[in-house]
Amino acid sequence: MYRTHTCGELRIANAGERVVLAGWIQRIRKMGGMSFVDLRDRYGITQLVVNDSKDSSLNEIVGKLGREFVIQASGRVVERSSKNSKIPTGDIEIETESVKILNGSLTPPFTIEDDTDGGEELRAKFRYLDLRRSPLKKAMELRHKTAQQVRNYLDSKGFLEIETPVLIKSTPEGARDFVVPSRMNPGEFYALPQSPQQLKQLLMVAGYDRYFQIVRCFRDEDLRADRQPEFTQIDCEMSFVEREDILNTFEGMMNTLFANLLDTGFDLEKKFKYHDEIKISGSFPRISYTDAMKYYGSDKPDIRFGMKISSIKQIAAGAGFSLFDSAEYVGGISVPGAAGYTRKQTDELTEWVKRPQIGAKGLVYIKLAEDGIKSSIDKFYTPDHLQKIADEMEAKSGDLVLILAGPEKKTLEMLGSLRIEMGNRLGLRNSDEYAPLWVYDFPLLEWDEETQRFYAMHHPFTSPKPEDLDNFFSTERDKIAKVSANAYDFVLNGTEIGGGSIRIHDPAIQNRMFEVLGFTKEEAEYRFGFLINAFRYGAPPHGGIAFGFDRLCALFGGQESIRDFIAFPKNNSGRDMMLEAPSRIDEAQMKELFLKSTH
Repeated sequence: MYRTHTCGELRIANAGERVVLAGWIQRIRKMGGMSFVDLRDRYGITQLVVNDSKDSSLNEIVGKLGREFVIQASGRVVERSSKNSKIPTGDIEIETESVKILNGSLTPPFTIEDDTDGGEELRAKFRYLDLRRSPLKKAMELRHKTAQQVRNYLDSKGFLEIETPVLIKSTPEGARDFVVPSRMNPGEFYALPQSPQQLKQLLMVAGYDRYFQIVRCFRDEDLRADRQPEFTQIDCEMSFVEREDILNTFEGMMNTLFANLLDTGFDLEKKFKYHDEIKISGSFPRISYTDAMKYYGSDKPDIRFGMKISSIKQIAAGAGFSLFDSAEYVGGISVPGAAGYTRKQTDELTEWVKRPQIGAKGLVYIKLAEDGIKSSIDKFYTPDHLQKIADEMEAKSGDLVLILAGPEKKTLEMLGSLRIEMGNRLGLRNSDEYAPLWVYDFPLLEWDEETQRFYAMHHPFTSPKPEDLDNFFSTERDKIAKVSANAYDFVLNGTEIGGGSIRIHDPAIQNRMFEVLGFTKEEAEYRFGFLINAFRYGAPPHGGIAFGFDRLCALFGGQESIRDFIAFPKNNSGRDMMLEAPSRIDEAQMKELFLKSTH
């Protein structure tokens, strides 16, 4: 056999045993008449020790070894005289009797260490080497454990894991599809699924009332740290349910993951006592979309810290300051303990909000310093008036008030970004703390001025809230715009982890949705005819949710980026640096697929 034990399992209780290990050489050290070899596999590291004076043939082999060589070593487990408390095997070492080189190795282009000297692009090119490093190994283990916990929980609740096709019909309404040409059907294309949305609804029609799948999805969209062109989601659907049934079921799933994957846990009473607008229902707190935007400037608020947004238009207007007097909305945040910010720091913050990503024209501040109130607008406002503004925002002595003004929706979003930035600067976004939150009652539709039509906020199969059906069937645009979706998002630490809704199961409501979205009957039939037809055969009331599996793993691993939690990710340009994909295909393939060459 190649090995009797892994490089991570031997302990002092194994002392005296003869063992065989196999793995990669992490490092080699020579000290006096001894050679020390750290042998690594995915389970850990064990130290081999070779007495240079004992066996010349063994010494000859050891002299040929280099970093990342694959070897087999046999010997006796002995207690280490100089123990290493940093590794689980640090109490023992192997008194080596024989070494066999299974494969040599080139010198790796970067060190296979926790703190490697390799840059991101280099490590992406040699991803198979990067995956040998302990941080990525732990990320892959966490991903595996998360998947197992999800499967076990959903199985216990009666869900069936059912696979859906990867080659489907393109139904563009949202992100762009990746398309695949069909050789056997010239000029026609498959699409890779952005999600199994319509297929899982068809499973509900088929009577499989509890479905799930840990499924690969594909979206041809601009990328950032938490996006990839291909990603994984925990996709779920249930029949004969209302919103509460779904929220309660998946609170249970998340509680299971928190309990089994985290050491830190979370304390609802401690975390949310200062958020009056957030209601505790079941295990997790909840907030409406309207209140999330009003108090946090985001539909995915991070509630690990306070610093809520306050509207101060009424109390701030009328003092002759034109920016406040003419703005649709004036609001701000109170930053605790930041009154000591220098002019240089407030100027830097002003430049930060002026960046194109934020888009503010300027920033107003009020410092509640120990020696009195100081402000960038004190020539327009008396100290008493500034104090009233600060009181309205519940600011205390030592706090820094930051104010923005402009169109309401845009200004709230800017304040939301500023709030997160200040939370980062003050160290209030601790990755060891977990603050889950449900956000519900999103708008069903959004109006686009450029195309002069409504678009679905989620997707065209999301049901309007029952109490809004009259407005939904109205011919007045303003009334249609007020319709709320029976939709909900699961947010964790300011990141949207999951989203779902109660679906439309009534053909009349589904047809109305297509009509509101501007589809002709022919277009709706061509794009979604299979689903519309299925609804005519007894579709049950149903709803579901999908969780971003990669994002969930990254948050449990205390990281912002999902890349380290995907074995072979793409870069910011959607390229696989290791496989050098995407790439051109040859003329013969192009011809076979009836595609014109772009060479």
